[in-house]
Amino acid sequence: MIDHATRLALVAMLSDGRFHSGEALGESLGISRAAISKHIKTLQSWGLDIYRVQGKGYSLASKLELLDCDKLLAQVKCSSLDLIPVIDSTNQFLLDRVGQLPQGAVCLAEYQESGRGRRGRQWLSPFGSNLYLSMYWRLDAGMAAAMGLSLVVGVAIAEALQSIGAEDIKVKWPNDLYYQDRKLAGILVEMTGKAGEAAHLVIGMGLNVAMTEQEGSDIGQAWTNLTQACSHLPERNQLAATLIRRLYETLEHYENVGLDGFIERWNRLDNFLDRPVKLLIGERVVEGIARGINSQGALLLETEQGITPYVGGEISLRGC
Repeated sequence: MIDHATRLALVAMLSDGRFHSGEALGESLGISRAAISKHIKTLQSWGLDIYRVQGKGYSLASKLELLDCDKLLAQVKCSSLDLIPVIDSTNQFLLDRVGQLPQGAVCLAEYQESGRGRRGRQWLSPFGSNLYLSMYWRLDAGMAAAMGLSLVVGVAIAEALQSIGAEDIKVKWPNDLYYQDRKLAGILVEMTGKAGEAAHLVIGMGLNVAMTEQEGSDIGQAWTNLTQACSHLPERNQLAATLIRRLYETLEHYENVGLDGFIERWNRLDNFLDRPVKLLIGERVVEGIARGINSQGALLLETEQGITPYVGGEISLRGC
């Protein structure tokens, strides 16, 4: 594993948003100005917006609040919290430790080198701009009980964001959060286990918080930030604590009521409810009117043939 200690110390020094000379940074870290320059290039490749002005030194484009375990644990109880600033994937970190984790174990990162979304797609994860959070959960009722879990998590996150002032957050079947028809967050639920045994779930979320246009230039769809949806955005540590708390409470509730207890809440938040949509199933395109979800978490699509449920597989929903 690569040691990022010096680079992370450099980020912490620059996080105040002020100018720091290469000489001063080098003296503080015990390295040369040339080494500072190399580290700056690496940090820029992570997505940090660092610029240099002759005679003044290096500065971030704006102040950066770094995630902090002590600040998080002061706001939320957590059975296990791993904050790993630079990681391949928060989901993978927990998946690799299934069987060793307590219920509700959480992994957070500032930057994911191999963040992933559904169907193996890359999840763009610039340093410090967003939230990358995964939680482990065990369902003793087995894999079948996990049906529709990404929908439940979507409801939990949307309601949590609404509680902090982002009132117009919506959900998109099966695993996204939207604001004004633009993607705000994605959810990835990964599961291991055997038939007849408990299901081990890792629930991952990537939430765009303050990503710049440049950082998000490679995203192949319309996207937005929480800063656009919430006029008084809380600090990132408070935001993370709020989401962890809501996830834990929602998963406990889900174990008691199942998906039936969330259908009405989903439909209230559904970005495409009663709107014309295109459903992409491989090369096939089905057009109709979205009519919410059923008790199995299937999308209900109304066409000339009536209302048909669709679930699983290579299915993607788009607005017309």
